[in-house]
Amino acid sequence: MRKEISKPQLKKYAELAVRAGVNLQKDQLLIIHSDIQHAGFARLIQTAAYEAGALNVVIDWKDEQSTKEFYIHAADRFIDHIPDWQAARFKEWDDEGAAYIHIISDNVFEHVSAERIHRSQKASRTKLKDYYSKVRSHKVRWCLIAVPCVDWAAKVFPNLSKEEALQSLWELIVSGARADGESPIDDWREHHRAFESRKKFLNESRFEALHFTNERGTDLVVGLAKKYLFIGGAVTDEQGIPFFPNIPTEEIFTAPHKNRVNGKLVGTKPLIYGGNIIEDFHLIFTEGRITDYYAANGQEALQHLIETDEGSHYLGEIALVSTKAPLAQANTLFYKTLFDENTACHIGIGDASPSTIIDGLHKSEHELKDAGLNASLLSVNVTFGTDDMKVVGVKEGREIPVMEGGDFKF
Repeated sequence: MRKEISKPQLKKYAELAVRAGVNLQKDQLLIIHSDIQHAGFARLIQTAAYEAGALNVVIDWKDEQSTKEFYIHAADRFIDHIPDWQAARFKEWDDEGAAYIHIISDNVFEHVSAERIHRSQKASRTKLKDYYSKVRSHKVRWCLIAVPCVDWAAKVFPNLSKEEALQSLWELIVSGARADGESPIDDWREHHRAFESRKKFLNESRFEALHFTNERGTDLVVGLAKKYLFIGGAVTDEQGIPFFPNIPTEEIFTAPHKNRVNGKLVGTKPLIYGGNIIEDFHLIFTEGRITDYYAANGQEALQHLIETDEGSHYLGEIALVSTKAPLAQANTLFYKTLFDENTACHIGIGDASPSTIIDGLHKSEHELKDAGLNASLLSVNVTFGTDDMKVVGVKEGREIPVMEGGDFKF
C-alpha cells in the first residue's frame, strides 16, 4: 500500500494556495469555497490564512450530494432562479476586498439531466455576472486548488483499491502542483521566472496568428486579438499584486480575435461540463464561429455548452502548454479540466479576459469588442494538444516555429 500523504506536506500545499495562489495580504478577507467532504483541508487553508495575517476567513460550505438531489428533484422555477442574496453576499465580499480560494474535486452528477444543470448554471452566471466579470478581469484575486475524493480516484485508477487509488491521486496532485519539494513557495518562484521568459518572446513577436496541426486531425488557424498580450502563471490584480489563479498551472494564453479562427479542432481529453463527460469530439470554426460540432459521447451536453448564448459560439482564449511539463509527464487522464488542460494546448470557449490585451483592464466594453475580444456568460476550456503538436506563428507571410513535438522551441 502506498504511503499516505503526510500532514506537513498537506500543510505546505495549503500554504501554497494562500501565499502563492491568492497571495493573501495582511488584514485581507479570505473566502474558501469547499465541499463538506474536504473540511479537513479547508481548515488547513484557514489556519494558513490566519498565519498569513488574514482579517477573517469565511468557509462557504457546499454539499455535492445535496446539489445532486436539487438537480434531480427541485421544482423547475427553482432550477431557473438564483436568489438575490447570492449576488448580495458576493458584492459585500468584493467590497471588502476579499480573495477567493475554490477547493475543487469530482462533481460528475450521474443520472442527472444535463439540461437542468445547464439551466441552473446559466441562471447563476447571469445573477453573478458582476462577480464573474471581476474574476475574468483579475479585479479580485482567486485560486482554484484540487483535492481528491474516492470517486474521482477510482475513475483515474480503476484497477487499484479505493485506498491505493486515493493516495495515488493525492501524489499526482501534489507533485503536479509542484508542492512536493522542501520549499514549494521557492519552486513556484522559479516556475514564475520560466513563464516570464516565454511570455516575453511571444509578446515581442507580435504574431498575426498561430497555426496548430497534428496527426489527430487538428488543423486550426487562430488569428490573435489586436494588441494581444500573452499571460500565464502569475497575473496581477488592479493593485498590482501578483497571484496564481490555478494550482497547478502550466499554460501561457491570450485572446483569439473573435472573427479570425478557422479550421478544425479535435479534442484530446474528455471535457467535463455540468457534471457530464464529453468525449471523442471535434469543433469546426468558420470566421471565428463554431459552425459544426460532434461528440461520440455527450453530444447533448456539448450542444448546451455551445448554445449558452451567442458568445459561447466563439473563443475567448488560446493557450500553449508543453506536453513535457511535469503534470503532462504523469501520462494520466485526470477527468478534471483544471489538470487535463494543463497537460497540453487548449482553447477557451466563451468569454475573453480583458487582461489578454495591452491595457485591457482599463478599456471600455466597446474598445474590447473593437480589439476582437469575445463576450459571453460562459468560459469553458477544451484540450486539444498532443505530443506531435506543431505550432507556428504567422507574421507578414512568414512562419516562425513556436512549438514542435508538443514542446516549446524557445
